[in-house]
Amino acid sequence: MKIHVKGRTDVGSKRKNNEDAFIVLPDREVASVADGMGGAAAGEVASRIFVDTVNEFFLHLAPRSEEEVKAAVSEAFTQGNARIIHEARANPEYQGMGCTAELIGFFEDRYVVGHVGDSRTYLFRDDELRQITKDHSLVQHQLDQGLISKEDARNHAMKNVVLRALGIDPALSLDIVRGRALADDMFLLCSDGLSDMLPDTEIGAILSRGVSLDEKVDMLIDGALAAGGRDNVTVVLCQAFE
Repeated sequence: MKIHVKGRTDVGSKRKNNEDAFIVLPDREVASVADGMGGAAAGEVASRIFVDTVNEFFLHLAPRSEEEVKAAVSEAFTQGNARIIHEARANPEYQGMGCTAELIGFFEDRYVVGHVGDSRTYLFRDDELRQITKDHSLVQHQLDQGLISKEDARNHAMKNVVLRALGIDPALSLDIVRGRALADDMFLLCSDGLSDMLPDTEIGAILSRGVSLDEKVDMLIDGALAAGGRDNVTVVLCQAFE
């Protein structure tokens, strides 16, 4: 199995700076998206620290097993978290900064996703879009408790309150999702600037279009901007092929 990877980020229509960051390493079949938080330039610093850490861990990695990919994903999160915390402690103007993050790596026909926060990873297979990560957010917690409906969640006043993020706690709690990648599978990694603007049905409709991966990335971002572009929006698409 081979992986084709494309990505793009946009500041959006309302923000003055872009606190999202992403990295694609096609030769290593690795991609990551991070969404900064903390105000001023601090969120931008946190997200950049994380993707730089991913680059460091995977640029020269030649994994020999799925377990080695999983270990590298976990270590990138651990080290990224520690570096963000260290930078915040060393620079008072960065106090409180952090980021949410998605990281996917492949080995042969297997994938490993690391996930913290309310950025998302989706799997598009057989014309069906499925979110394979669960948001670490107050709204998701309320959904799980049956306190609100999905319709309520979409426009909830506290939808951006995250319960987990890098840079907050030295003992980071990380979700790992693993599975088999099939030919023509598409994996979408995105910041909430996409998922807050476009419903899953519209995202799936764009991914089903018979256009290039680059064009699908552009269509997703353009769709988020057309819907209001209230936040930075970042999209990475990974497509499996034989």
